[in-house]
Amino acid sequence: MIRKEYIRSVLNIFASSPFKPLGLHASKAGEAVRKLGESVDAFCNGDMEKVEQLNHEIDVLEHEADVIKQTIRSELSSSIMMPVNASDLLNFLKPQDSISDVAQEVSFWLTLRKFEASEEIRKGLLELMAKTLETVEEYEKLVDTLSELLETSFSKRDVEDSLTLVVEVEEMEHQVDLVEKDLIKKIFMEEESSGGASVYHLVRLAAGIGDIADKAENAADRLRTMIMRR
Repeated sequence: MIRKEYIRSVLNIFASSPFKPLGLHASKAGEAVRKLGESVDAFCNGDMEKVEQLNHEIDVLEHEADVIKQTIRSELSSSIMMPVNASDLLNFLKPQDSISDVAQEVSFWLTLRKFEASEEIRKGLLELMAKTLETVEEYEKLVDTLSELLETSFSKRDVEDSLTLVVEVEEMEHQVDLVEKDLIKKIFMEEESSGGASVYHLVRLAAGIGDIADKAENAADRLRTMIMRR
């Protein structure tokens, strides 16, 4: 249950800058993905008690992110002056919100079965999670530039720096995609020894983790549109 004090604190942040709540929302997504990284590590090491604990913590973070999202949406419906198009901002917010949503879903799936596969699959799953987390953290850096853009009235240099980060997020997501596809192929190659249920579970986990990076890329692309159309 989110306390009223928390909601008021989000409103206070919004009052000081329309971009700061976006940064707070992105940081909640980043926290959820970092927790998910811990959960994937615990899952691969057979610590299901920790997986359950982290699943609860990720649920809380996702709910907090939802509160921030709803606050942003409600405040944008007022007559507040915005340095960017409000509809562009909302279109950017949607995929950013999906980052914590998917992290929550993957976290839940981790609780359903113990890890039952080879060391090669374990290493692949950890690599996929690590690269996905790197992508999300690079995306967080991109969102952090929004406040700087506002302070400098979208100077050409700061806009170019932000757009460079968008390209970096896109390239990192591409690398995640390659790792994901390779891992899924390896999972299917172990179907005879692991069993169909295990294969389905692992493939869904791999696809979910990869989807987090995809959501970060989508949000970065929408952010680029917001910046270019201001």
